[in-house]
Amino acid sequence: MNKNNIGVKILGTGSCFPSKILTNNDLEQIVNTSDEWIKSRTGIKTRRISGSNEPTSELAYKASVEALKNSHICPEQLDLIIVTTITPDMLFPSTACLLQKKLGIHAIPAFDLSAACSGFIYGIAVAKSFIESGLYKTILLVGSEELSKITDWTDRTTCVLFGDGAGAMILTAAPCENTNILSVFLGADGSYSNLLYIPAGGTLHPTTQETVIKKMHTIKMQGKRVFKIAVMKMSYAAKKALELSGKKIKDLQLFIPHQANMRIIEAVAKKIGVSMNKVFINIYKTGNISSATTITALDEAIRTGMLKQGDIVELIAFGSGFTWGATVLKI
Repeated sequence: MNKNNIGVKILGTGSCFPSKILTNNDLEQIVNTSDEWIKSRTGIKTRRISGSNEPTSELAYKASVEALKNSHICPEQLDLIIVTTITPDMLFPSTACLLQKKLGIHAIPAFDLSAACSGFIYGIAVAKSFIESGLYKTILLVGSEELSKITDWTDRTTCVLFGDGAGAMILTAAPCENTNILSVFLGADGSYSNLLYIPAGGTLHPTTQETVIKKMHTIKMQGKRVFKIAVMKMSYAAKKALELSGKKIKDLQLFIPHQANMRIIEAVAKKIGVSMNKVFINIYKTGNISSATTITALDEAIRTGMLKQGDIVELIAFGSGFTWGATVLKI
């Protein structure tokens, strides 16, 4: 219980995916790969790809509209907007400010949060703290990503993994006994920053003709090393968040891991002792959409009736940085 005796209620969620679907068979025409190779190593069959006139803020807007509708509130009731993304429309202004404009509201604070694939869980922690402090009452939290636009489509080890999408959640103040967020656990270790990153576009390697030619503006990843650390840190975060919440694996109705790779999901489930029939999986149709994965998965689980009021669910994620996090929610 926090000192102000304020809890956090989730009013509603929403999501948005671009209409274009890129299949493994489509990728066979782009790089030296095959449907079987991709499915056996990643579990992915299709992913959604945004159009040239469909920036990150647009997906964020459509997901936000859905979340607002499902929460039965209007944009004017919001006190704060947080967007988690590593694929902003532009370096500045923030995607959150662009989303605010699309929603037609003014004056309330808005900012972006960057923690890669762990971004939405970091965002939950930030929103929770703001609400519990009494500083803000009702917050729009959005995870919106367009990884297809920072992908090297000639690199078969990475281009098969990523997709685009957005999810949104409305959180508001509530009595402590009615709180939906039971715990949040976060972590990071920058010593691994060279294993998953985009080299250029910042102040270390500003954009030049050379950086563009060398494809330094696209995702670079050492997959085998990332895999091992991801399993270790996601498992650790899942256990710590459960411990902080006072819950056990047996209390979970559903376990929602970051949808990065089917082999990682299976390894984490085995390591923490959760049955695969409790594990939510949609990677086969979305691919890895970074910080948008956990919220779009949660939204789908709620919409399809996999989760009902009173159910306990845990979300975990791991991403570049490295960052990791987990949260236990009571729906």
